[in-house]
Amino acid sequence: MEIIIRQLRKDEPLPYELLLLADPERQAIDAYIERSVCVVAEEDDGEIVGAYVLLDTRPKTVEIMNIAVREDKQGKGLGKRLIVHAIIYSKERGYKQLEIGTGNSSLGQLGLYQKCGFRIVSIESDYFVKHYSEPIIENGIPCRDMIRLRIELS
Repeated sequence: MEIIIRQLRKDEPLPYELLLLADPERQAIDAYIERSVCVVAEEDDGEIVGAYVLLDTRPKTVEIMNIAVREDKQGKGLGKRLIVHAIIYSKERGYKQLEIGTGNSSLGQLGLYQKCGFRIVSIESDYFVKHYSEPIIENGIPCRDMIRLRIELS
């Protein structure tokens, strides 16, 4: 099945089911989504199986606020395709840096982002403890700290 990556149209509903895989609180998504661009991965039957959300954060800098792949489609390279798409999309729009943040317990994501050229630039201690009402456990590890990564696009 072929997958097309495209910007979500304004008349389409947000793929909350997907976005909630990466950000467990809808209110957190709602806080940035109106100022963001949502890009989706769509199978040729119209089924949306992946998405990412970009937010302009500083001059010449954009951040991937959310990236998710439907669970039955994970492990097949779609996440990497979405990241590569985000890099190209951002570069074409004149951004110089692309950033992404993830939890200290998100081992697979940390590896993927670094394989795609991102480098760790900072750690925000206790980010998830302060900003989320419920504890997050991933890979048997409490998710406490936000690991921030960046790739230079020039």
